[in-house]
Amino acid sequence: MVNEYIKANEQRFLDELFDLLRLPSISADSRYKADVRKTADVVRMRLLEAGADRVELIETKGHPIVFGQKTIDATKPTVLVYGHYDVQPPDPLDLWKSPPFEPTVRDGKIYARGSCDDKGQFYMHIKAFEILMRLKLLNCNVKFMIEGEEEVGSDNLPAFVKQYREHLKADAILISDTALISLEQPSITVGLRGLSYMEVEVTSANRDLHSGVYGGAVANPINVLCQMIAGLHDANGRITIPGFYDQVMTLSDAERQSLNAAPFDLNEYKNELGITEVTGEAGYTTLERTGIRPTLDCNGIWGGYTGEGAKTVLPSKASAKISMRLVPNQTPDQIAELFRQHFIAIAPPTVRVKVTPHHGGFPAVTPTTSKAYQAAEQAFVDVWGKKPIPTRDGGSIPIVALFKNELGLDTVLMGFGLDSDALHSPNESYGIRNFLIGIETIVRFYHHFGKT
Repeated sequence: MVNEYIKANEQRFLDELFDLLRLPSISADSRYKADVRKTADVVRMRLLEAGADRVELIETKGHPIVFGQKTIDATKPTVLVYGHYDVQPPDPLDLWKSPPFEPTVRDGKIYARGSCDDKGQFYMHIKAFEILMRLKLLNCNVKFMIEGEEEVGSDNLPAFVKQYREHLKADAILISDTALISLEQPSITVGLRGLSYMEVEVTSANRDLHSGVYGGAVANPINVLCQMIAGLHDANGRITIPGFYDQVMTLSDAERQSLNAAPFDLNEYKNELGITEVTGEAGYTTLERTGIRPTLDCNGIWGGYTGEGAKTVLPSKASAKISMRLVPNQTPDQIAELFRQHFIAIAPPTVRVKVTPHHGGFPAVTPTTSKAYQAAEQAFVDVWGKKPIPTRDGGSIPIVALFKNELGLDTVLMGFGLDSDALHSPNESYGIRNFLIGIETIVRFYHHFGKT
């Protein structure tokens, strides 16, 4: 019955998703503020159409949060679905094979910014809810909280969760914003890394200088900045910030063996990325480096002249954006302060340094013993014929730790993306099969969870 409904409405489901993907809901760029709000309003309308009793846009200091709910029986358990309707900027545009906000299907995949992260994934939940309502299969209460600032750190979310604690009362949190091992082997993410995001600026002279007249006598901020960033790792790939590893939780040999038991082909991994060799902290596998170890990466760097042709300039300033992924026991504020102190300390006296912290988020580990996790596990068995493997994901979803701290609720990270979907990159994609089988699996989750 569920499969028949999905097949009969497949094109409508996709058309509705495409309409969402055409909206450039870029939360990081104030020029798109109206588009972000329009996207929130479309999500509100879709929830009402699907059968929610009450849906509203709740204002924050930034972009609004879409909150909706359906209560069938106050004595039954409640699921709170979280997602985000904002997307990353699409730059660099010249690397897209098709326009980022004009969804295009190639080889069974939907190419568009936000197709996987997170419009395609949260929209599965709205369509699963529609099916449960239309076929009269809903056996528990459902709430939806779809925000518009996840891609800029969800700065206004803590205040929202505190203020609307009563709205958010539930028995479990369900999120689809993570990836599967593959379409052949399902998985459920049980660990997320935290985040501390910084911006640095190095200044030398009070203006840009002629590189012939002043070169060799005045420090070049680009050269200095590159040397400073390079010095943030040692020859073994370890981060050199004093105290950085002091709180890092060390996994047992058994836990590491369990993590590495997940299917993983290193050669396939390298071929898919077009690289000849992997790198990282010595003594750890690729799965460990991306799942249980903290990292530091430069996300962007700029300074001087980057236009066409040549300009012999010695720039006054150079800047970079740097992100650090954190693991359990590390806290974003503490790591940000350690970074600030160290980066200023390693600067030579020939330059001035400014360090600005941006957003951050706490790491999280979710249990595999909860009723919600077990319902999700059984849903995968029903639909995929295989038990999902618990995995650690390298990404960050700040709300997971916030839900645990403020509401006392564990989250089930039931994602349906793939690592090859190019999140945050040009040509982001999401498989149509992922979208449709995700809807079916979510419906089965409610079937099992509603029995608890």
